[in-house]
Amino acid sequence: MEDQKKKKASVPGPSATETAQDRVQQAEDLALKNAAAFFGSALLKYLGISQSVSAVMPTEMVRLEVRHMYEDFNFQTADGAWLHFEFESDALSLADLKRFREYEATTSRTHEVAVTTCVLCSAGQSSVKNSFHEGINTYRVKLIRLKRKSADPVFCRLKEKQKKGETMTQEDLFPLLLSPLMSGKLTLTERFLEGFQLLKAAENDIGHECLARMQALLYVFAGKFLNKDDLQKVKEVISMTILGEMLVKDGLDQGIRQGIRQGEEKLGRLIQLLIQNSRSDEISRAVTDRQYQETLYQEFGL
Repeated sequence: MEDQKKKKASVPGPSATETAQDRVQQAEDLALKNAAAFFGSALLKYLGISQSVSAVMPTEMVRLEVRHMYEDFNFQTADGAWLHFEFESDALSLADLKRFREYEATTSRTHEVAVTTCVLCSAGQSSVKNSFHEGINTYRVKLIRLKRKSADPVFCRLKEKQKKGETMTQEDLFPLLLSPLMSGKLTLTERFLEGFQLLKAAENDIGHECLARMQALLYVFAGKFLNKDDLQKVKEVISMTILGEMLVKDGLDQGIRQGIRQGEEKLGRLIQLLIQNSRSDEISRAVTDRQYQETLYQEFGL
């Protein structure tokens, strides 16, 4: 039997009973896993974790009874220990903590390493359970609350650097990818609008490939977190990005208005499928290479 988190999709595509909240949580989870894969060192530093990453480690553990356990992400630190990451968008339950304890114990025994579990939680509750006592033991995870961070200073710093004409680094821009999960005075729509504009302005600093990856991640979030009217506002900004250029090409092929709408949905679905199938490294090429994009559409039946 497979032991997977209830919100993890085992096959591409939403089920008939899947709710809008399920899709939002899945998109958030996928985007965070993708961010961890591409920007591991930046992620740890931004979250206040002092260890330095030396490698990305396996996340699928197989026990003797052929029971699969799917973890979200594992890093190996410079001292040989492992940091096990789980991304959660709702409050932690006792079942969640017991599942993390099982992951941790199996990973430690299988690979003979010390493991620390870090749970990156974006739930809005003021208090989230991070430990439980059972028998003579207490199990605890390192809880990281994104809602306790404000997105406002992130945008203020980047705007100030842009105003002064200073170079934007990948490390500077990385918090933009997590800004939709934070608190702050800026609305979600404002964060996406300004996020895409700041990324576009930094293209010469971070390079075409890195820009495409960051835009793709923001695009996944925007498509799931915003309502129809707010998403339309964001699409106007997206039209001036690498993603937008590709969507316009799709629109010209199929009839401008309807074609662009269908192109947006199609490309967004392709990005999600690449993440789900552990092929995140192909996102930038899928966004910028039209011929390769068509090959992937055929492969995934889109």
